[in-house]
Amino acid sequence: MTSKRPLLPGDGPLARVRPVVAFVLVLGLFITGVLVGGTLGAVLLGVLIVGAAVLLAATWKVLSPGHRTLRVVVLLVLLLITVELVVKIPTR
Repeated sequence: MTSKRPLLPGDGPLARVRPVVAFVLVLGLFITGVLVGGTLGAVLLGVLIVGAAVLLAATWKVLSPGHRTLRVVVLLVLLLITVELVVKIPTR
């Protein structure tokens, strides 16, 4: 029997957000940004980058070095995708 508990217990405003809602919101923002493309898509992905960076900064002290590294890598990949949308780097 498993008990559900927050990964990082807290009482901040995001503690009341269901994980499924957060996941769907982030996934929707990412997919919309990639499909729209261009400057508007880059702006949408930029919003996602800023939000993820703020969350990373807020939780930095309690994350293990491995978790920090993975989150920074995710931010860098997202940043590369955003730059590709603006610069229009050919993918093939």
